[in-house]
Amino acid sequence: MEEKVRILCVDDEVNVLRALKRSFLDSDYDVITAASGEEGLAALAGDTPVQIVMSDYRMPGMNGVDFLREVRRRWPETVRIVLSGYADIAAVISAVNEGEIYHFIAKPWNDDDLRVTMANAVERFHCNEIRVDLAQQLKAKNDELQRINCAHILDALPVGVVCIDTDGLVVQCNREARRLLDVSPVRAIGIGRRDLLPDELNLFVEKIAEGNGAVLSTTIKGGGVRVVGGGMKGAGREEVALVLESGEGAGH
Repeated sequence: MEEKVRILCVDDEVNVLRALKRSFLDSDYDVITAASGEEGLAALAGDTPVQIVMSDYRMPGMNGVDFLREVRRRWPETVRIVLSGYADIAAVISAVNEGEIYHFIAKPWNDDDLRVTMANAVERFHCNEIRVDLAQQLKAKNDELQRINCAHILDALPVGVVCIDTDGLVVQCNREARRLLDVSPVRAIGIGRRDLLPDELNLFVEKIAEGNGAVLSTTIKGGGVRVVGGGMKGAGREEVALVLESGEGAGH
């Protein structure tokens, strides 16, 4: 069952709040009220999300525009509407033009117009949800394509490459590295480095993380391997990269 849209109405006049609630008696909205900007912020900080916030402009303490600006800062996904008399229209229009507020409703309002505005606000909220979801999906697809492209490039190299993130997980292990380490593609990515690398290479990784050691000659699976290691940036975080080159005389 789809969750009800929740609307927060903020006004210091009790009669106005009652009138707003009456306007939506026949709707499927869950309408809650607050008598000040401070009470409104407290309501928004609760466990149940609020999709639409409608606030009076003239209130003691925090006025409606300042309140909605704070709402935008803390809950940017909400759709924000301001109620006001015509005496405050210049200040409200300025706030609307700055992008802080979705819509202005003049007092006294027409109930039919109010319901249409609210329906449009709900549609806007859902459209924003879809847009954010699509953007996240697109980013995930782009990240996956970059990972696949990087893997293809690394697989074409004549040397082994192993990349390890700050959690100690293997995030890249190309074809030559898998051959030298004698590990399958399925086991090579996403496992802990200690499960992939021999003890000497794990000690080498720790030295690199401490800023020590850049070259190691060792033996892996009976063959001599020269290992060059260093730090690198990966996805906004530090990683350790190992380059493994097979060759005679590379071992001890």
